[in-house]
Amino acid sequence: MRNGIDIKRSNTGCGRFAVIIPVYNHQLTIAEVVRQSLELDIPVFVVDDGSTDLTFERVKEIKGAHVMRHPFNRGKGAAIITGMMAASKVADWAITLDADGQHRPMDAINLIRAIPENTRPIIVGYREGMLAARAPWTSRFGREFSNFWVRVSGGPGIADSQSGFRIYPLPECLDLGVKTRRFQFEIEILVKAGWAQIPVMQAPVGVSYHPGTPRISHFHPFFDFLRNFGLFSRLISYRVFGLAQK
Repeated sequence: MRNGIDIKRSNTGCGRFAVIIPVYNHQLTIAEVVRQSLELDIPVFVVDDGSTDLTFERVKEIKGAHVMRHPFNRGKGAAIITGMMAASKVADWAITLDADGQHRPMDAINLIRAIPENTRPIIVGYREGMLAARAPWTSRFGREFSNFWVRVSGGPGIADSQSGFRIYPLPECLDLGVKTRRFQFEIEILVKAGWAQIPVMQAPVGVSYHPGTPRISHFHPFFDFLRNFGLFSRLISYRVFGLAQK
């Protein structure tokens, strides 16, 4: 029981939850993120996406965590899908969060509380106070850029389309036909959800960037710009020419 909510079967009556943590080369933060997530007292699935540092060594023996590993780096989206497939066997909802320590796993309670009764939406954690939390300017700019193009592509009008702290209904989100397997997965799934009439909602969550801890970012401005450009071009073309579908 956490803050009045039985996480294993929430008071919304919507079913069972599991946490998915995709991780790639976050050896400094992953163990603590996993331990805090285990405090939710629900299944925790860690998907090591082919890390080349000590990430796997840090988590492989944490009691209570279900640890999976890709033999090579396939992308964040691929890691989330691997986690969703495993979680779908024991849960009705997947709670995803990043491995870099920016999220507080207990904020998952806010996301669960945002699920309306008898509705199966995607809930996105809107990161409040990113400026005060000293979020990198690339993160703040990228969020606004992404928000705009998600709306243009036919997706939801939300405030933080790049947040990795989310709740996904299972198995619905495995059936959306999302093609991208890297960071763009989290953008495409919102647009595809909009096309499929799956509601997308948001709830506030905290965010923390630690100035004294080296921040590991896998963002590559040139290549990720090209990937984003290709994704939005494809999605907008599908929408303009009436091809939008699951």
